[in-house]
Amino acid sequence: MDVASMEETVDTIRDTVVAGRFTQHVVVNVAKLVNMRDDPQLNESVRSCDIINIDGMGVVLGARFLGYKVRERVAGVDLFHELLAMSASEGFSVFLLGAKDEVVATTAEKVKALYPKLKIAGYHHGYFWDDEAAMVEKVRASGAQLLFVAITSPKKENFINRWRDQLGVTFVMGVGGTFDVVAGKVKRAPRWMQRYGLEWFYRVIQEPKRMWKRYLTTNGKFAWILLRERLLLITK
Repeated sequence: MDVASMEETVDTIRDTVVAGRFTQHVVVNVAKLVNMRDDPQLNESVRSCDIINIDGMGVVLGARFLGYKVRERVAGVDLFHELLAMSASEGFSVFLLGAKDEVVATTAEKVKALYPKLKIAGYHHGYFWDDEAAMVEKVRASGAQLLFVAITSPKKENFINRWRDQLGVTFVMGVGGTFDVVAGKVKRAPRWMQRYGLEWFYRVIQEPKRMWKRYLTTNGKFAWILLRERLLLITK
């Protein structure tokens, strides 16, 4: 397994947007991989994507433990910024969908300041579940070429997969809590913690009540899956 680097991912997405070829992108981490085993809809939504990157050092290290070649992690928040910079340079328009109203509005302001040439076709909060079709039509009518969906998993993956043919965009990517980071609502882990795969621990420190059980459960299941797969490889 040869996983694309950040540069290769951005170049591939640029080429597909220029060609007008629809591309659905997803990043996977430990929690998502574990949940895919018990959630057939999430599993199908992820496997339907055209580009799958690893976001999470746990998956990178786990893949290497099983003997797979993984050159680097492609973090969703970093890819988001790379694609905004690319869009500003190429003249592509983007739509920001998700998070709370004030958060997505602040995100739009901040990315516009960071990338003055960026064309923001529109933005909207992530609480539209009473009328998904109307939200899809708003995205379509905006004329955006790239859509970034900042909603929790598995809602965002299933929403994207359910409406992919009606969105009218050329590229769509789920970005989870990225808008919260960009807007300054949530702090990202220091670089040294990112480098050593400790972002999950930093999130637990920030939100212990919400995050400790999630990471304890999914990390434990993932470790067991890795050990079982390693034993199978050894006994073959």
